[in-house]
Amino acid sequence: MGFTQIHGRSMYRLMSICCSLSFCLYGYDAGVLGGVQNTKPFLDALGNPTGTYVIPMVASSYVLAATVCSVGVMFFGMNLGRRMCIILGNVCVIIGSAIQASAMGVPHIIVGRIVCGFGIGFISSTSPTYMAEMSITAAERGPEVAQQCSWLIAGIAIAYWIDYGFVQLNNQISWRFPIAFQSFFAILSLAGMIILPDTPRWYYARGRLAEGDSVLARLHDLPLDSDAVQQQRTEILTSIEMEEHEENKLKLMTFIWDNTELRVGRRIRISFLILSLQQMMGINMLVYFSTRIFSNIGYSDNLSQLLAAVMNTGFWIGTIPTIFTIEKFGRRPIMIWTAIVCAASMLLFIIMIALPNPTLATQWTAVAGVIVFNFAFGYGWVGCPWLYGPEIAPLKYRHLGGAAGSTGEWLFSFIAVFAGGIGIETQGWKIWIWQLVACIAIIFFVYYMCPETSGKSLEEIDMLFARPNPRDATWRAENGSDQSDEKKSASASEIENSH
Repeated sequence: MGFTQIHGRSMYRLMSICCSLSFCLYGYDAGVLGGVQNTKPFLDALGNPTGTYVIPMVASSYVLAATVCSVGVMFFGMNLGRRMCIILGNVCVIIGSAIQASAMGVPHIIVGRIVCGFGIGFISSTSPTYMAEMSITAAERGPEVAQQCSWLIAGIAIAYWIDYGFVQLNNQISWRFPIAFQSFFAILSLAGMIILPDTPRWYYARGRLAEGDSVLARLHDLPLDSDAVQQQRTEILTSIEMEEHEENKLKLMTFIWDNTELRVGRRIRISFLILSLQQMMGINMLVYFSTRIFSNIGYSDNLSQLLAAVMNTGFWIGTIPTIFTIEKFGRRPIMIWTAIVCAASMLLFIIMIALPNPTLATQWTAVAGVIVFNFAFGYGWVGCPWLYGPEIAPLKYRHLGGAAGSTGEWLFSFIAVFAGGIGIETQGWKIWIWQLVACIAIIFFVYYMCPETSGKSLEEIDMLFARPNPRDATWRAENGSDQSDEKKSASASEIENSH
């Protein structure tokens, strides 16, 4: 196989680049329509549709397709594997972007949006899981997934700046090129994923031990019999063995009433809810309808386009500190404190746009409020929740954790984009009250439902959620959790020296 020559940090960097590009096109696709959907060339190409529901349906059809695909990954994701899901996602985006860019009517572009949506469903369900499972130390998992999510938001910012530049042309190229450009990211990501392996944890869970051994040794860039490789191999296989016990197998009732030793159902529910509530905070309404929101505040079309690009650039800048602080501060504190800032800034935004006699000062204060919201959301509510779901799910059900989170993301994104798009036009400032309530509710959800996971291996997180059981001591002994500090240091040094 072509990928057998790649090993160590070279392999890890290539994986990171491919997943970053996949998440970048995910963000780009989410943002690109927002900058062109109100332009005359775009509306002319679609036949100048009337009705408040048409453009929201064009935008949200992609989201609905991603929801359906994410649900599908729950059922067939384990059989396909993490790598193949990402490959299929990139292929769908390439096809879908071509259909969209050649659209000559509403049904035509909706078909393209649906095909792209299937692709993004594959990517969003799987990329965080792929990178989390490829980590060989607990400390690199958080920064790596945070970096992928930073690229997601970078894609949104890139889309709005490309839109801002091209809409000045005022012709058909002004919207067709920006939409077609997303295939550039997909082609590069696809080329890299073809030569990469799946994760060692997936190979072990499928009973393909030799392939799992090979990938794990290459990730560490050490012989298979080295202490570091053998320690992680033992942790993974022991975790799989625990999940095989009858009481830990996932049943439909487990999602409602979880009495399993590993609390599998509870962990899948948290994965779903954390990204569902994230979407109810209103971020995709701000992304999809940025230009329209600023126009409704009272700005010109050109200034609205510019402010949309600036706002989404601030959104991306907010994701960058997460990469360097997610392990230092922890997932839980970051999510709680940024939700508080989001609630305060959303309240300021609502008050400013609700005033009966708007002034220049109230307009710019509203803009400041929404920019602060996006920055705080980017810092606390992009990388953290996208990482949290896959990392708390048990290995054999990690595809369910990733897909459940992605399903929650897309289902509630569809509700927010479709209903919110109509609400922005028909309800005005009142539509944002639901986002304010969600920002407050999510503070309590994280506080009571989400234990801290930073600094723990994926296998140690099993014990964080597990009910007390005599087998815990056996698990820790077999996994080396009670090993001496000297042995831990030796294993860490062996990994570091190999790089």
